[in-house]
Amino acid sequence: MAKPPWKPWHEVVRLRDDLRSGELPLHMFAADLYEVMMQRGKRPIYEKPREFFALTFPTYNLRQLVRDVVLRLAKKNDKAVRQLELTYGGGKTHTLITLRHLVHDPSSLPDIPSVAEFEQAIGQKPPKCRVACLCFDKLDVEKGMDVLSSDGKARTLKHPWSVLAFQIAGDDGLKLLHADGKAEERDSAPAENLLTELLSLPAKDLPAAHGTAQAGGLGTLVLIDEVLMYAREKVTRDKEWRSKLVNFFQYLTQAATKVDRCCVVASLLATDPRKSDTLGREIQAELYDIFQRQREEAVEPVAKEDVAEVLRRRFFAPESLKDRESFRQHVVAAVKSIQAVDEQTSKSGAEAEERFLKSFPFHPDLTEVLYSKWTQLARFQRTRGVLRTFALALREAEKWDVSPLVGPVVFLTAPGQEGLSEAMREMVAVADTEEWEGKKQAWTGILDNEFSLAKRIQSESAGLKFREVEQAIVATFLHSQPIGQTAKIRDLVVLLGSTRPDKIELEKGMSRWAQTSYWLDDLYTAVGEGQLPATWRLGNRPNLTQMHAVAAKNIPDDIVRARLLDDISKVKSLTANASAAGVRVHTLPARPKDIEDDGAFHFAVLGPSAASESGKPSPEAKRFLEETTGPDRPRVYRNAVLLLVPSKDGLELATARVRDYLAWEVVREDVKKQQKDGNVDPARAQTLQINIDKAKGRIPEAIKQAYCVVITVSEKDEVQAFKITIAEDPHFNAIKADKRSRVQDTAITAEALLPDGPYNLWRPGETSRRVKDLAGAFAQLPHLPKMLRAGAILDTLANGCEKGTFVLRLVRPDGTSRTWWMVRPDENALNDPAMELVLPEAAELVELVPELLAPKRLPELWPDEEITVKDVGDYFAGGNTVQVDRGGYQEPMPIPRIGPAVLEKSVAAAVENGILWMLSGPASILGEPIPAGVLTAAAKLCAPPAPIAAAGVLPENLPGAWKDDEASGLSIATALSVKVGKTLPWKTVRD
Repeated sequence: MAKPPWKPWHEVVRLRDDLRSGELPLHMFAADLYEVMMQRGKRPIYEKPREFFALTFPTYNLRQLVRDVVLRLAKKNDKAVRQLELTYGGGKTHTLITLRHLVHDPSSLPDIPSVAEFEQAIGQKPPKCRVACLCFDKLDVEKGMDVLSSDGKARTLKHPWSVLAFQIAGDDGLKLLHADGKAEERDSAPAENLLTELLSLPAKDLPAAHGTAQAGGLGTLVLIDEVLMYAREKVTRDKEWRSKLVNFFQYLTQAATKVDRCCVVASLLATDPRKSDTLGREIQAELYDIFQRQREEAVEPVAKEDVAEVLRRRFFAPESLKDRESFRQHVVAAVKSIQAVDEQTSKSGAEAEERFLKSFPFHPDLTEVLYSKWTQLARFQRTRGVLRTFALALREAEKWDVSPLVGPVVFLTAPGQEGLSEAMREMVAVADTEEWEGKKQAWTGILDNEFSLAKRIQSESAGLKFREVEQAIVATFLHSQPIGQTAKIRDLVVLLGSTRPDKIELEKGMSRWAQTSYWLDDLYTAVGEGQLPATWRLGNRPNLTQMHAVAAKNIPDDIVRARLLDDISKVKSLTANASAAGVRVHTLPARPKDIEDDGAFHFAVLGPSAASESGKPSPEAKRFLEETTGPDRPRVYRNAVLLLVPSKDGLELATARVRDYLAWEVVREDVKKQQKDGNVDPARAQTLQINIDKAKGRIPEAIKQAYCVVITVSEKDEVQAFKITIAEDPHFNAIKADKRSRVQDTAITAEALLPDGPYNLWRPGETSRRVKDLAGAFAQLPHLPKMLRAGAILDTLANGCEKGTFVLRLVRPDGTSRTWWMVRPDENALNDPAMELVLPEAAELVELVPELLAPKRLPELWPDEEITVKDVGDYFAGGNTVQVDRGGYQEPMPIPRIGPAVLEKSVAAAVENGILWMLSGPASILGEPIPAGVLTAAAKLCAPPAPIAAAGVLPENLPGAWKDDEASGLSIATALSVKVGKTLPWKTVRD
């Protein structure tokens, strides 16, 4: 990957060495007031003021709180009771430690910026005070806890008032509270007057004894932490303690208001959310009521806008943070990238730059979602939770992240690694504790599935180089907490836009995720084609896509196959136009014998088991071409069979489409069950119906595209498989148009069937062939074209016979025969298996249609207007070849032989039928039988004379026939013959 045009965030700001090396234990983000009080060196980062203040960001609210508390301790205001109003992990213990360090030994405070900021907010140096800490999370309900007095003595005490008294005044404090003045504990809560006296004791101490002069002695600061944790446990064991604790805090707060230099700062919540059950909330409410009476307004030390600075100080080396203005160029680069994908950021311009600059290197929207949404989760520890989460994420992401900002990508594993990162596992552990409709979440499996999907999408997109879809999943997960929360599309785009993703590719990737995700809420993802959902939410309820995937896995293959076969039979384009072309069509034949071996042309659409690849016909497909009823009964007419089968890839897709549809039907049934329980919203039901319709609509096209392999015999008599291109035309049209099919839709010429034709149908020396064999040869012999219509061969033979190209002969069982030449045989004769084709030069006609003897009918038979019977005999004597005009060229045509008897019979019939006029001596015959002895070789044949009009025999036109105005038939015939110059036949005169 080319180096990006920006600097990664970790090259601009440098992680602290202890965080980078892993030496900073993650539990250190949980501040511990008790260890600060005990000073045992276990938590130096909190116990030592220099280390503590180096990591402390004086937020505005914290500075204001410090100011009010310190001034109270200096007797300059009356704000005696303060309560920290925030959830656990929000910086309350950190705040209490800040107060302790500022007033415990102010003369020893380190000279660092954060201390100076506090002193500036106070307006003076903090006064030295006696600090007492009630760390209820360390106060065991049975054994109590170790505690130090003001002079460093240690003692184990059980009751909270004892712990308070011993820290303020040691054994004297205990004696003050004890009824008998003993340095021992008392079991009941001390009254207000005793506590007032106790809180006043530090003011009586001589400051000089503690190293500095201070008028009026010491102030008293009481810090209270994790009250509910102790109270909940104590009251569970002994219900009487409920009133004891309520009384104690009421007396304490009342007493604090009466001591001028005393301040009580309390955090009542429990770090463990499990303590906030019904009893815990009741106790909490009672304590709140007590503090409400005496306290000033509640304080939230760390506000949302402070988070970025808190994170910066905690994670990055101070020297890399000094020149904040140097961050601007890097911020500008990041904002420019986001502007390319987000119009609103583009419009905000300088305002956006300032917002990102204040948060750099953290993406402001990332800290925003963690602080505003995740702090609502019961187990997410507000500021501490954000610190802990980022500590885990940053020290790993620094090794590989190239982003200009700390964004969602830091919560991913290193590139190439599977599973969830440590930081993401921490967040998942928090989110998993949430319940929805009585069920807990299971985010690990959900996110694993979504990340796998994202990686596949990213691998198929050249424009997504920085794991943008994975980042979108992280961002959506963050925005989906607590359960039911959502993200707008802009929320996601802005979060992952800093690495300049291609906007079109990003939208495509997001769209694919929305369409294929198992856990995105389909209430929002059901949008039109080419659109992105406006709202995104990851949830623990399987969406329709996930329900569909599960259903698809569970549908038996047999059901899918049965449905596929049914759908194949319904796709009309597979067989369209085949029947109209005269082809016998077979859809999904079960066995080879279902395709007849009869010489007719057959087109079969085979089932899925015959799936083949181009150049690799399947055994099943070959069986249909090579067998009939079994391997021992090979198919004869293989050249008359075309098979259409699916490709293996296409079949897989078509099967997937059918499974897809059937799975949606299963989901429909599941949803119907949910509807009975009232759990399905109308939008989801509508989305389901759309998915069903889409899935059903995709099946025909998938089947159509799958059936793209043609199986047939090649010219070399080998079973071949080739692929055709499927377009809008029916499959049969595509097959017919492909030259590899060798399908001939047009009739062949009669000449092509002769021995010197292109098809090599005759053996040397053969002069005749059975018509059946010639017609069947095209269905049988692979080197011949595949004739769509077997009848077309017979038509060609009949046409050739009619043209005189060859003679057709039918030998009867009794040995007699019929012949046809220059005429078309009848259908029955043509379909007779005994019909033969005879070459003209080797044929002898047993009959000649008289009409063929008419003038000009046969080529070169009538060179003049008159021929003799001998001329006819010579024409049909055998061995005669004439030239025939074929429209621009001459072609030789052999004339078959006719015996004398057949010829005389044909001539006599022609004369008797009025086709020919015969002149033989004085005889002139037309339209009547020829008398015996008249038909001689010398007899002349000519066309019948033209009819004579009735007016032609009138006296004025034929005077020679009339005498005394009378004429006989003989006189008229004689006169007309004299006029014509030939003896006219009586038929002509008569008619």
